[in-house]
Amino acid sequence: MLTRLFWRLDARPEGHDYAAALTLAEEPVAPPAPGEVLVEAQYLSMDPGVRVWMTAREDGYSPPIPLGTPMQGQFLGRVLQSAHDGFAAGDLVRGFGHWATHSTVDPALSGLAKMDEDVADIRDHFGVLGLNGWTALCGLTDVLGVTAGETVLVSAAAGATGSIACQIAQGMGCRVIGIAGSDEKCAWLTGTLGIDTAINYRTQDVAAELARVEGGIDAYFENVGGALLDAALPNMAMRGRIGICGLIEGYTSETGAPGPARFDQVLMKRLTIRGIFLPDFMAEGRDYYPPLRAMYDAGKLVGEFDETRGIERVLDAFTRLMTGRNTGKVIVAL
Repeated sequence: MLTRLFWRLDARPEGHDYAAALTLAEEPVAPPAPGEVLVEAQYLSMDPGVRVWMTAREDGYSPPIPLGTPMQGQFLGRVLQSAHDGFAAGDLVRGFGHWATHSTVDPALSGLAKMDEDVADIRDHFGVLGLNGWTALCGLTDVLGVTAGETVLVSAAAGATGSIACQIAQGMGCRVIGIAGSDEKCAWLTGTLGIDTAINYRTQDVAAELARVEGGIDAYFENVGGALLDAALPNMAMRGRIGICGLIEGYTSETGAPGPARFDQVLMKRLTIRGIFLPDFMAEGRDYYPPLRAMYDAGKLVGEFDETRGIERVLDAFTRLMTGRNTGKVIVAL
């Protein structure tokens, strides 16, 4: 009988001690029931937002994962068996299932979708062509309304979503400033990606650096929150816009991070702040793949991967992501 390895959430993790909260387990895999699809994962996506699902918070955008159940996450792989008319064995698919070698899913509930095979690297369906790319484009266009000539600030700029937001904003004709956590990441942002300026928040005074930006920040693509948001608020342009894509600084807390100390600047600068939540726009029928694919085919989107191999090393990869030791998209190859 086919078996699978999967990570089970047994406790709410304290900080980044994931080894004390998750257990690698094995179980038999039954054939898919009518309407279901069994997928053998080739890659697993490591995403900061799932850290909130590990907590007991009831006020998040997704309910907490029950203890004693498989850890949830996104996979990219091949259909092994299908009891659904829309999918056949061998299809390359992406969807939400488990941190596991195999996931049996209902396509309607898991967002299961077939992926194009004619790409340079199928991993790009997790990165520049995946939900990180979709979120970056959605945030810049439909939430922030960025236009050519504006100054765009991106935090966690060397991460999966931030690095794509930097590239798209640059392609839109914007001045792009990225915030990252090492000189190496900053060099990658200004060198490989070619953005205008990169600030190392660990060694530089972010607020002081942003104060030098003539005219202020028109649009801020926020992935971190906390001290970086406080540094940005006084340096926003009048009627600037802030899109909250992530608040990773508060993801290990059961209550989230405390609010910004410089919240008064929302009034003083007449700022607009909106959350960037891709499913809201997907529910409206928005499809961000065609424009992203056009940029990709034109060589205007570059994907970078921080890849770890082996289901047994998932927690190592997730810790790298949550402690900011990655550049680009963090994935696990199975």
